[in-house]
Amino acid sequence: MLKVILIIGGTFFLFSFIHYAAKKKKPFFRAFLSMLLGVAALTLINLTSQLTGVSLPVTQLSLMTATVGGVPGTALLVFLSAL
Repeated sequence: MLKVILIIGGTFFLFSFIHYAAKKKKPFFRAFLSMLLGVAALTLINLTSQLTGVSLPVTQLSLMTATVGGVPGTALLVFLSAL
């Protein structure tokens, strides 16, 4: 569990640094929003699974992928589940 917290925390600071280096306003907020949107996309996919037929298991790995990868990470999970 400590490893997961360190990975997510490191990712947050990496995203913050990238936004800061790109001279974006509010780099910490943008990093948090990027990570939050990934988890929200995972949640939305699971909420609409009855309509779409696409369901992703909520595991530690899928949550980390959605958090670290954001929306593209969640799209990767959907793509890999279709294979």
